[in-house]
Amino acid sequence: MADRVTVIGWDGSPLTAAARSALGAATLVAGAAHHLSLPEVPPAAERIRLGSTALAARRIAGHRGTAVVFADGDPGFFGVVRTLRAPEFGLEVEVVPAVSSVAAAFARAGMPWDDAQVVVAHRRTLRRAVNVCRAHTKVAVLTSPGAGPAELGLLLEGVHRTFVICEELGTEREQVTVVTSDKAPDHAWRDPNVVIVIGGRAGAGESGGWIAGRDPSAAPRGWTLPAESYGGLMGEGELEPLRAAQLARLGPRVGDLVWDIGCGSGAFATEAARAGAAVIAVDRDPRACQRTEANARGFGVQLQIVHGIAPHVLENLPEPDVVRVGGGGAAVVSAVADRRPQRIVTHAATRDAAELVGRDLTEHGYDVECALLQSVDLDTRAWTERERTVAFLLSGVLPDRAV
Repeated sequence: MADRVTVIGWDGSPLTAAARSALGAATLVAGAAHHLSLPEVPPAAERIRLGSTALAARRIAGHRGTAVVFADGDPGFFGVVRTLRAPEFGLEVEVVPAVSSVAAAFARAGMPWDDAQVVVAHRRTLRRAVNVCRAHTKVAVLTSPGAGPAELGLLLEGVHRTFVICEELGTEREQVTVVTSDKAPDHAWRDPNVVIVIGGRAGAGESGGWIAGRDPSAAPRGWTLPAESYGGLMGEGELEPLRAAQLARLGPRVGDLVWDIGCGSGAFATEAARAGAAVIAVDRDPRACQRTEANARGFGVQLQIVHGIAPHVLENLPEPDVVRVGGGGAAVVSAVADRRPQRIVTHAATRDAAELVGRDLTEHGYDVECALLQSVDLDTRAWTERERTVAFLLSGVLPDRAV
């Protein structure tokens, strides 16, 4: 095992005295090509070109001597420190930090970033990173080959954002470019790069304060709000008790894409967005789309609103994680199930309609649950009944994608 492992963050500035001291004593140096070409690297030291960090960690663990690992930016922020400290390698590391590439990118843009979301995009997580860009007004994306500015722009089709693309930060080839998201696929971008994605309406808690990212205390408490909060115009399928049950079944979260089909007033769509998810709200009624837009604006959340008739309008939408079907019946539920989201929730007014939908979800491979929900609204001044609603709540979960 290596006697000592020092991780040096490098942001293009001259090495500190601590970094030079560790490097001078190194018998093994690992890093990218531009790190290994630094004049301070001892000529006699073994050199490892970093590709797979896990493979490099295994070689370092077997090395007898002193090792140095270079990393761009802050190695403790989505960096190599996590891998090197993994139990299977048994390495204890010392870290010489540097300015993170995210902090450097925002500095080049002259923007604060305490109100930004930060995500990593590679081939496996690209879609989730894009969903965060849909849902939030300021996002920093740490990209990778095959999951860069061009791919982000392609997947953000229909959502206008501005990209601040920072290429090769800290090097002589550093370049900062500002383009709209639809123009990003027209260019070839150099790696490594960081993309700052900005746009949309400023939401509650996205102006800085006591916590990084979105301030949860700025939003109203509760999963669901009463009809009056949304102008009082909503259908039976949007009423608060049913809406709360639908949200509980779907559990929308950051990185998800939610479809709300038959969005009505936009109450469900707004509350899914308040949970941090990206939301596409669909309705055939232009007045419903207008109400949804107004309510989203009032709560400061980002929604993409699509006017059209389901299931046909769904064909060109990006793949969802969870779906609420508020209108359209069994035909729409079946079309949604064909797209294989993790979870689907809908409701029916009668048992026959519920059985029809339940059978179709089962045939598509979903585990189905159905509950009869009855809600009675009482006037607490006289404890008399004001309103009673009854609905069958159906939910489907794909067993192999239940998490």
